[in-house]
Amino acid sequence: MAHQPIRESTDKIPVPRVAKWLVPVKRFMHIEATSGVVLMLSTMIALIIANSPWDAAFEKFWHTHVAFEFGKLKIDGHLGHLIVNDILMTIFFFVVGLEVKREVVTGELRDPRKALLPIVGALGGVVTPALIYLALQFGQVGQRGWAIPMATDIAFVVGILALFGSRVPFGLKIFLLTLAIVDDILAVLVIATVFTETIAWGYLVMALAGFALCALLNRIGVRQVPIYVLVGVVIWVGFYKAGIHPTIAGVALGLMTPATAWIGRRNFLEVMADFWDGIRDDREHEHGHGHGRVPVNLEQLRFLARESHSPLHRLEMGLHPWVAYAIMPIFALANAGVELDPVALASGVSIAVALGLAIGKPLGIFLFCFLAVRMGWTKLPSGVNWPMFLGGACLGGIGFTMALFLNALSFPVEDYPVLEGAGKIGTLVGSAISAILGSLLLLGFTRTSRDQSHS
Repeated sequence: MAHQPIRESTDKIPVPRVAKWLVPVKRFMHIEATSGVVLMLSTMIALIIANSPWDAAFEKFWHTHVAFEFGKLKIDGHLGHLIVNDILMTIFFFVVGLEVKREVVTGELRDPRKALLPIVGALGGVVTPALIYLALQFGQVGQRGWAIPMATDIAFVVGILALFGSRVPFGLKIFLLTLAIVDDILAVLVIATVFTETIAWGYLVMALAGFALCALLNRIGVRQVPIYVLVGVVIWVGFYKAGIHPTIAGVALGLMTPATAWIGRRNFLEVMADFWDGIRDDREHEHGHGHGRVPVNLEQLRFLARESHSPLHRLEMGLHPWVAYAIMPIFALANAGVELDPVALASGVSIAVALGLAIGKPLGIFLFCFLAVRMGWTKLPSGVNWPMFLGGACLGGIGFTMALFLNALSFPVEDYPVLEGAGKIGTLVGSAISAILGSLLLLGFTRTSRDQSHS
């Protein structure tokens, strides 16, 4: 029985549950670390072009008019706004929804006690920079931008942490990853409530009907992705025409994605054993009636391989590289370019955004978490001390992608061209200060911690 050793050894090798949960997290962080470099290069290219003789041509390219028509339905806009900020960023937010669902089902957000620290930190990191911004811009036109310094850019944060390797405890990396995800949830709530002015209820009903259809299709076992893509397009159109930012539809669809596989590990092993038996029988009776079983089993094996992973796992693993290496860099090219004008650099909005990110974010994260731990509600991650935690909190001030997105919503370039540019500069300056300060603190505190452990 040649197949028995394979079957028995597979069954008897214990796989810790936590190891299975950490596989997608480690792959996610590896992609984020390398995509952070790509994102930085895209940002530098956008800045160089924006301060060069090609600026006008580059700006004209992103303002190319595009339109989609289907019968009487027409959706049109500029390339940078409609295609990048509305369509491509919907895919980005769909992946954000998948990440949130994963964290809730199998990650840090699954355990209320473990989840409390990043949730509290995220709340502090949202409220404090918003208050600092409002304190500096209250009653002025720039008050509209209070949400800009809210969220943490996980790609840049993980990219910097990757440079430290094993010197930074894995618990701190997981904390920052989870904090960034909670940040994104809060940012989505702000987008849904603050940046929605009027609602066309007929289109909203159409979008809600699309969600109901998605739930029904999943309930009855429809697994063909193109069908869900088609329904997703209808939902996107419904949100867009209703006056609600369509990225909200992306998050909602991500949260609706099933997180469990149809075929469990035991069933997978049983079918694989039968498949192996079929191959063995065909080899023994290749001139007999056993011929012809393998093609049927191969088709079954194809289905088995696909459905032994949850739709959430398959979609996140499939889309995340595209988001990290294509969508986010394109977004940076379209949105990070700004003329480095000293006047704009010293403007109130620029200073408020920069201070919100560089001071408000780390201050809020650190103080809220410090109080939560002191009150006994939660505890620091394993291997992390307060000085090290402060360095991580400073990295939380890297706001880039979400900050630029919120800046575009707060200050539409058609209405507030000067403030839109100032918000970009503030985001870049605040994120750069946070990256440098956080890196220096981690470098010093991890070295001190290592020296003490070896003494």
